[in-house]
Amino acid sequence: MKDLLELLGRNARLTNAELASQLSVTESEVADQIRAWEQDGTIRGYRAMVNPAMDGKDTVTAFIEVKVTPERGGGFDRVGKRIAKLDKVRSCFLASGGFDLLVLIEGADLMDIATFVAEKLSPIDGVVSCATHFRLKSYKENGFLFTDSENVERLPVSP
Repeated sequence: MKDLLELLGRNARLTNAELASQLSVTESEVADQIRAWEQDGTIRGYRAMVNPAMDGKDTVTAFIEVKVTPERGGGFDRVGKRIAKLDKVRSCFLASGGFDLLVLIEGADLMDIATFVAEKLSPIDGVVSCATHFRLKSYKENGFLFTDSENVERLPVSP
């Protein structure tokens, strides 16, 4: 039933009948499996994927690279979980590369983001440094394209 998770991940609005038909199983099997996944935490929730350019909100999204000092016996987990619990944090990932955690936040404006980083994120024990990047435009998010046209024109290049 792993295919069921994939179908739900692409479109959680499909009915149990539609899912059952695509998987060649019964509606009851689909309903039972979904219920079991909801109870054991495999399915954490359902959301609409909203185009940020059309949602009517005047918010700023920031991606923050966070370098962390790992803790003995806990690695990055304690700091990562503490950061993930902060209200403005939408996502928090342990990552490889030049930083340890990638944190996605939303704020009212640039100053709101700066205040969050200075007053909430940076002072956390174990946080060594932060580098903040701002979303300018979304082309694709969580598998959903935000471009209206299939014909993407090349941008003019000047010398």
